Amino acid sequence: MKLPPLAALRYFDSAARHESFVAAAEQLHVTHGAVSRQVRLLEEGLGVALFERRNRAVFLTAAGRALYDTTQAIFEQLASTVERLQQQDDILVLSCEPTLAMRWLIPRLPDFHASHPDLHLHLVAAGGPVDFARGGIDLALRRDDFHWDRALHSLKLCEEWIGPVAGSAAASVLDGQRLLHSDTRPTAWNTWQRLSGHSVAGAQRSDFQHFYLSIQAASAGLGLAMASALMVGDELDSGQLQAPFGFVRDGSAYHLLSPQPLDDGSKRQRFADWARLQCRKSLVELGLERDADRIPAAPEKGGIEP
Repeated sequence: MKLPPLAALRYFDSAARHESFVAAAEQLHVTHGAVSRQVRLLEEGLGVALFERRNRAVFLTAAGRALYDTTQAIFEQLASTVERLQQQDDILVLSCEPTLAMRWLIPRLPDFHASHPDLHLHLVAAGGPVDFARGGIDLALRRDDFHWDRALHSLKLCEEWIGPVAGSAAASVLDGQRLLHSDTRPTAWNTWQRLSGHSVAGAQRSDFQHFYLSIQAASAGLGLAMASALMVGDELDSGQLQAPFGFVRDGSAYHLLSPQPLDDGSKRQRFADWARLQCRKSLVELGLERDADRIPAAPEKGGIEP
């Protein structure tokens, strides 16, 4: 079956919405006669009357009402799709590990919005492998504690530094303290002891499901939590947390992952450049890197695995 011309349906839809050829002509920026002709051609093609014409006014017939119910839905959906496509280049969908998102990224987003007012960031909290296509994800911010697809492009933002943190009344000794562990980083305390040379005797233990919960517990004075320096920098600066034993590199790092190149001048590169400088700035403020270390590294081509 051959469908009527789209232009005729568009003229009809406007005339049906207003039940006026004059109002439709004004909306479409054409003459009253043009609307009348298109509607007449549509009626002749369908073989049914769509409008009842009387006393220089038009009223939808039953057939016209049935057709308008369909054209209204179609043109509204079409307009919505076109609008979404036009705005797509302004939306950046970022998947970020929950603790990093809450404790580091979100407090810095006002700076990102001020620097890039034309980009709209849509933040998704998630960790581990990411399905970019299914989730509509542009970028993923991850620590390299898993292997990702070699086809992905990656950019190292900064190295991970870890160390024990506690409330303002931080303990200067480890023995006999309550150590706060998290299920998401179960070996963090052992890793830190091995790298720092510290040992712990007679310690009590509390376990939390997520990394951010153990850090929050430390802020509440429940004990010492193993933390990422990047995620507690603001609390250290304010005095809410103390790091009595400092921080050490644990050999891992934070990366931006993308199915598209990160050096193509796109919205992905704009976020990558901003995030890279913010990470390095945070570590410089903590005294863990020098200003000279903030020279940006080039994106890795070809999706190098960690």
